[in-house]
Amino acid sequence: MASVVEWSGRTVLDVGCGTGFHLPRFATTAAEVIGVEPHPDLVALARRRTRALPNVDVRQGTAQALPLPDACVDVVHARWAYFFGPGCEPGLAELDRVVRRGGVAMVIDNDPSRSTFGAWFRHGYPDRPGAADLERFWSTHGWTRTPVDMGWRFSSRADLEAVVRIEFDAATADAVLAEHEGLEVDYAVNLWSKAF
Repeated sequence: MASVVEWSGRTVLDVGCGTGFHLPRFATTAAEVIGVEPHPDLVALARRRTRALPNVDVRQGTAQALPLPDACVDVVHARWAYFFGPGCEPGLAELDRVVRRGGVAMVIDNDPSRSTFGAWFRHGYPDRPGAADLERFWSTHGWTRTPVDMGWRFSSRADLEAVVRIEFDAATADAVLAEHEGLEVDYAVNLWSKAF
């Protein structure tokens, strides 16, 4: 992300911030960090996580109706939240509204076309758009893809299995775990970005 945009001294919006895991990292250099999350319990956890950070504000809201005025943020971060391709156009319209000229938005999502996790993802979510459809969707809306290779590394098989069971339904988790040995999983993601 840092190779795409510098957020130091700027206003950062984290859409779908969940429990606020990423907010403190942005807050170390950003002038202001705003987390938006639709689920009240997660909003409460994010507020608790960031209560000692005076430059962080967590608000309840959705990507389709951001609780922000026009042209008020410089950098947007959305990681595995709402922006999954076709169907997220209302959220994209909101980004057009709230990002200042010269700002950048970044969306991080799974790359279903490659990696071990990508194969698992295709198996578990067969109705999600394929890689070509996603590329077409995002590029049509003016976004650029940066492929990122990463991975999971666990200290125990129990930890690996617990995480896989969070990501997939029971049948999919059972199937992929039966075929996978070891404590590491190669994982590919896409960083979609757009300059405003």
